[in-house]
Amino acid sequence: MAGVAGLTFLALCLPFFGALIAPVFVRRLGHHAAWLLALLPGLAFLHFAEFLPNIAAGQVVQGGFDWVPSLSLRFSWLLDGLSLTFALLITGIGTLIVLYTGGYLKGHTDLGRFFSFIFLFMGSMLGLVVSDSFLTLFVFWELTSITSFLLIGFDHRREASRRAALQALVVTGGGGLLLLAGLLLIWQVTGLGSMSELLRSGDTLRASPFYLAALILVLGGAFTKSAQFPFHFWLPNAMEAPTPVSAYLHSATMVKAGVYLLMRLNPVMGGTAAWQTILPVFGAATLLVGTLLAIRQTDLKLKLAYTTVSSLGLLVLLTGFGTDYAVEAAVLYLVAHSLFKGALFMVAGIVDHETGTRDITRLGGLRSAMPLTFAAALIAAISMGGLPPAFGFLAKEEIYAALAQTSPAAIALTVIAVAGNALMFAIAFAVALRPFIGPLTETPRHPHEAPPLLWLGPALLALLGIASALLSGPWHAYVSSPMASAVGGKELHISASLAPHIGLPLALSLATVLIGIFVYWKLDRARFFMSVMLRHLGPGPDRGFDGFISGLVRLSHALSRILQPGRLEIYVAVSFLCLAAMLLIPLVIHGELPAMPAWPNLQWHEATIFLIAVIGLAAVIRARDRLTAIISLGIQGFAVAVIFLLFGAPDLSFTQFVVETLSVVILAMVMTRLRLSPSDRRPPLKMIAHAALAIACGAGFALLLLKATQAPFDLTLTAFFNHYSKLIAHGDNVVNVIIVDFRGTDTLGEIAVVAMTGLAILALIRIRAGGDRKLATNDPDREEKPDLEVRMEAERS
Repeated sequence: MAGVAGLTFLALCLPFFGALIAPVFVRRLGHHAAWLLALLPGLAFLHFAEFLPNIAAGQVVQGGFDWVPSLSLRFSWLLDGLSLTFALLITGIGTLIVLYTGGYLKGHTDLGRFFSFIFLFMGSMLGLVVSDSFLTLFVFWELTSITSFLLIGFDHRREASRRAALQALVVTGGGGLLLLAGLLLIWQVTGLGSMSELLRSGDTLRASPFYLAALILVLGGAFTKSAQFPFHFWLPNAMEAPTPVSAYLHSATMVKAGVYLLMRLNPVMGGTAAWQTILPVFGAATLLVGTLLAIRQTDLKLKLAYTTVSSLGLLVLLTGFGTDYAVEAAVLYLVAHSLFKGALFMVAGIVDHETGTRDITRLGGLRSAMPLTFAAALIAAISMGGLPPAFGFLAKEEIYAALAQTSPAAIALTVIAVAGNALMFAIAFAVALRPFIGPLTETPRHPHEAPPLLWLGPALLALLGIASALLSGPWHAYVSSPMASAVGGKELHISASLAPHIGLPLALSLATVLIGIFVYWKLDRARFFMSVMLRHLGPGPDRGFDGFISGLVRLSHALSRILQPGRLEIYVAVSFLCLAAMLLIPLVIHGELPAMPAWPNLQWHEATIFLIAVIGLAAVIRARDRLTAIISLGIQGFAVAVIFLLFGAPDLSFTQFVVETLSVVILAMVMTRLRLSPSDRRPPLKMIAHAALAIACGAGFALLLLKATQAPFDLTLTAFFNHYSKLIAHGDNVVNVIIVDFRGTDTLGEIAVVAMTGLAILALIRIRAGGDRKLATNDPDREEKPDLEVRMEAERS
C-alpha cells in the first residue's frame, strides 16, 4: 500500500511538475512540445484508471502523510466513485486540452507561460477533488480561483480580459472565504477535520443547531464557484480567456467544483427540508436564466457558456431533489456534459481559429471545408440534445424519470427541466449546424480543416459520448454506479440504457425534442425577443458587480482619508487609545479590578526617590522645548533605576541605567540637529484629551500589574529555569541564561531593533548635517573658512 500511496502522490504532483518544465520544452520544441507535455496528465489518467476495479468493488482508497500532527492536520486524499470519476475527467480531458493548446496557440510568444498556467490549474482541480482533509480541500479550492485568474487574464493587454479575470477572482474568492467559515464550523460542531470521517458520522451534522448556518456558508462557496444565479455572470465573462481555457473550465474543472462539493456533502448535509428547498430553487432559476440568456447570444463561445450555466443549475437541482433517481440522473448528466461540452467548445475554437470569427450570423457552409470538425460537432450536439445513441440521451431519460412525480414542486421542476432542455437542444444544434450548413459565407480567413492537434480532442470526446452509451453496462459498473453510490451515501446500481423509459418520461423527452426543433426553427425571432426583454429589464448582476466594485473603491478612499490622514499625532493617539482599551475594558467587563493595596511604609530615602520621580514628571509637563523635555524625562528613568536597586534588583537597575543614559544621550544628540523651538501648539481641549489618554494608559498598566502581583505566585517556570539553566545551557546566572539562551531569539530581535534605531538616527544626523552645509555654501554673506577647518567641522558632524 505504501508503494500505491507513493504513486498516487506522484500522480497528483505531475501537473505541477509540468508547470515547471513547460517553458523549457516550448523554448526547445515550440508547439510540438504539446505531444510530450500531454504525457504527464496521460500518465496520471492511467494511474487513476487502475483503481476502477477496486472502486467498482466497493473499496475506498485513502492515503497521505501528517503535516502538523499536533493540530491533527494531514495532507491526505480520498478516492471513491465520486473523486475517481472527477480525477479521470480532469486528467483525461486535460490530456486532450494540452494537445489542443499546442495547435490553437501555435506560434504564440507566451505559449510556455500558458502551458504553465494550464498545468497549475489542472493540478489545483485534481488536488481539490481528491482531498480528504478540510485544510487541503480549502487550499486547492482557492488555488483554482487564483490559477483561473491567471488563465482568464492571460491576454492581460486587453481591458476586457483583465476585468473578467478580476471578476472571477472576486466572486469565487469571496465564496471561498464563506466555504472556509463553513468548513471551520463543521469542524467545530463535529470535531472531525476530514471528509472520510465526516461521511462516517451519520446524522451528527444534520442534528446540530448550527446545521443551517453551516449549510448557508457551504452553499455560498459552492454557488459562487459553480455560477449559480445570481452569481452566474462571471462565467460567461470568463470567455475572454483563450478557447483551451474555456473548454477545460466548462467541461471538467473549476465550474464543476461547486457541484462536486455539494455531491460530496450530500450524504451528511442532504435529506433536510433546507437542502431540498434551497438547491432545487436556485438550480431551477439558474437553469432558466442560463438558457434564456444563451438564446440571445450570437457568439459561439458565449452561447455555450450560458448553456454551461444552465447545466450547472440542472445538476444542483438534481442533487438537491433528494431521491435515488435524482442522484443517478445527476451523475449521468455530469459525465455527459463533460464530454459534449468539451467537444463543442473545442469545435467553437476551431471555427474561430480557421475562419477568424465566432459570430454565428457570419458563418455558414463550412461542412465541405471542415468535414471532421462538422462530424465532431454534430455528434456532440446529439448528446447535448439528448438524442440516441449518445450518452446524453441516457442522462435526459433518467432526469425525467427522477422528476416525474405528482407533487406540485416536482411538477414545477419538471416543467422547468423540459423548458431548459428544449432550449439547450435548440442551442446545441445551432452551434453544430448553423456554421456548417447552407451556402458558404465569406469569412475573415479562408476556411480549411484544422490540423490533428486541434480536431483530435473534440473527435475523441464526441466518440466517447457514443461509445459510453453503446457500452452502458460496463460503463455503469465501473463509473456511473460507484459515483452514484458515493453521492447517495449508499449502494446504488444504475441500469439506464438506450431503451427509453416507457410512459411519462418518454413523453417528456418527445416534448423536449419538439419544442427544441420549434425554437431552432424560430431562433432569430427568439433572439430578437430575448434582446427586447432584457433591454426592458435593465442592467443585471454584471453591471451590479461594476457598481459594487466602484462603491468599494470609493469607500476605501474615504476610509483611508479618515484612518490614514498622514499626521503622526493621530496615529500615536489612536495607538494609545487602543492600548488603554485593551488594558482597561477586560478588567472592567470581567470584574477583575484588583483590590487597592495598603499604602506602603516607605523609608525617607525611598520616599525621596519617588518625590524626585514626581518632580521629573512635572518638569516634563512644564518643559518649553523638546531638549528640556527629554532631559527631564531622564529624571524619571534614573529614579526608576534607583527604585529597582533599592528593592533588590541590581541587574535590572543596571540595565535601566544603561538604557536610560543611551536614550537621553542619543535623543539629545538628535534634538541638537533639529529645531528646538516650542512646538506644542495644542488647544486646551486637545491637551486635556491627551492627558486623559495618558492617564488611562498608565492606570491600565498599574491595575494590570497590581492584579498580577495579587495572584498566587506560580513557581513552575522558576523551578524549570533553576533546574535546566545549568543542565542545558551550562550557565550559573539564571537571568543571563534566560536572556541569551531560552530567550535568544527575543534578545536577537531587541538587538536588531536597537541597531535599526541607531541607523535611523545616523541617517537623520547626516541629512541634517548635509542640509546645514548646503545652506552655508549657498549663503553669500558667509565668511569663507579654510579647507582644513571645513573638513574638521564635517568630521565632527
